[in-house]
Amino acid sequence: MTGKWSKLQEQGYEAWTGSSDRLSITVIPSLGGKAVSLRNLATNREWLWSSGKPLGNNGFGSPFGDGDESGWDEMFPGINACTYAEEPWQGRSIPDHGEVWSLPWEAEQNDGFLHCKVEGRNFAYTLEKTYSFAGPDTLRIDYAVTNRGEASLPFLWAAHPLFQAAEGLRIHVPEGMNAIEVSYSADERLGEFGDRCNWPIAGNGIDLSNVEAASSRSAEKYYFEGKVPEGWAELLDPGTGETVRLSFPPEKVPYLAVWANSGGYGGHYHVALEPATGRMDDLTVAMERGEVAVVEPGDRYEWYLELQVK
Repeated sequence: MTGKWSKLQEQGYEAWTGSSDRLSITVIPSLGGKAVSLRNLATNREWLWSSGKPLGNNGFGSPFGDGDESGWDEMFPGINACTYAEEPWQGRSIPDHGEVWSLPWEAEQNDGFLHCKVEGRNFAYTLEKTYSFAGPDTLRIDYAVTNRGEASLPFLWAAHPLFQAAEGLRIHVPEGMNAIEVSYSADERLGEFGDRCNWPIAGNGIDLSNVEAASSRSAEKYYFEGKVPEGWAELLDPGTGETVRLSFPPEKVPYLAVWANSGGYGGHYHVALEPATGRMDDLTVAMERGEVAVVEPGDRYEWYLELQVK
């Protein structure tokens, strides 16, 4: 099953909406190929969060917070703003949240597939993603990065789907994932960058698997320690029984992060499950640890995500 796609306008931007019997997604290629809607058609639930700002960004290299901050973006080839640490690109800048979220992507629809691609600005790569529907309730995104340069390219990729938060939503992950490393914590509630905590119950008694009320004014980004034993993570609404589940190949996407913002950053209220090819948001740290994906010159690195709603 591949689904049906139609072209439309979203706040003045050309957009594509694809749908199956139970699920729909809307993608805006010119805004980093971002998704701005992910809807369960059986319940009419919109899963993606909107900041309420007009859609748009301030162009390549601009801070993520200066844009609309909404929906689902791709973070690549890094996450935190930094400079590349190794030759031949030593000293080249990686913008906040990476390069591709603020670049226009090309898009083409064919036989039920929506194919999107973008060329790197400071690095010689092509990043592609192809949307299709693997079933009535399952969206599939096939990714590939091609190294067009003459040297190995270590990179971080992470999905950045900002889901609408609600108090009591539950985060489920595979058994055995019981420790995390902090990348960011508002007011250092969980500690500083690199500090470790138990999961789901942190040492201060906070249940990290439970989405807090917006009034908690908390915000955390953390990675689970080590590689995932299985490639999935899930967000469950106990009140309705609805779930959104991300599945991914652990041999290509071996890490998992969570961004949980209950008012502590920008006053926003959302939660993101973030499968990733590297661990920790700082590309230099990931490279030093060897917790990073690498694509060799002329090669392609391929992976996928499947998103299922119930």
